[in-house]
Amino acid sequence: MTDFSSEIISHIDRGFVADLLSKGERVDGRAFGEYREIIIEPNPVAAKAEGSAIVRLGDTSVVAGVKVLTGPPYPDTPDEGVIMIAAEMAPMASPLFELGPPKEPAIELARIVDRGVRESKTMDAKALCIKPGKLVYMVFADVYTLEYDGNLIDASSIAVNAALLGTKFPEIKLEDGEEVATGKELTLPLQNMAIEHTVAKIGNHLVIDPVLKEAMVMDCRLTMAVDKNDNFTAMQKGGGAGPISLEMVDQAMGMALDSSKEIRELITSTMKNPE
Repeated sequence: MTDFSSEIISHIDRGFVADLLSKGERVDGRAFGEYREIIIEPNPVAAKAEGSAIVRLGDTSVVAGVKVLTGPPYPDTPDEGVIMIAAEMAPMASPLFELGPPKEPAIELARIVDRGVRESKTMDAKALCIKPGKLVYMVFADVYTLEYDGNLIDASSIAVNAALLGTKFPEIKLEDGEEVATGKELTLPLQNMAIEHTVAKIGNHLVIDPVLKEAMVMDCRLTMAVDKNDNFTAMQKGGGAGPISLEMVDQAMGMALDSSKEIRELITSTMKNPE
């Protein structure tokens, strides 16, 4: 994802962040491998979406909504459903975001989150098929930024996974060429869950879940998707052209593994036992 210009952070702030890191500290007092508090609100827009979740990651918050429609499959995958993820960065979330159609950061945010879902085979795409070559379920997940203080990728990944887990939709059958509702309610055929973790490299230091000030001064970032079996299903470097050594990549992977299980359990417990 293209990150916002580092020119908006002053040299004083840049030096402050670097000095803290050299002392083993971060701007908000967390350990280098520690996430901010994560709060998940299940089904906030139940009247308009088949599944939804608001995720607050410190002062960053996003809402994800899932719609399940029916339509023809892609010609090259006639027996598989369709899964798509989109993202929007609304100006109300930050003065850094602009009005108009999705810009490059929003498009790449959606692609990274989509990759985490797709490469981990979160859903059994074949189970979304109603009639091969004719009709399939189409799952659309939309992410909207509500507040921005860094690390939209991880917040969006958590929100999308939570919304997918809480999705319920009416079963449709194809009879004599007509779509007919059976009256039965279905859940998505989920078979895996990969959580994305973003680690920022700032000088010789690595920090997970960077806040905005850290993101503004990072050399680059590494986003890793970790599935339920602790497999890395996707990995992407971005956020700057700075190099990162294999040793630091290995360290970043360890930081991701240390956090993944706890976040996955939080998603599962919140969405399966909503208050």
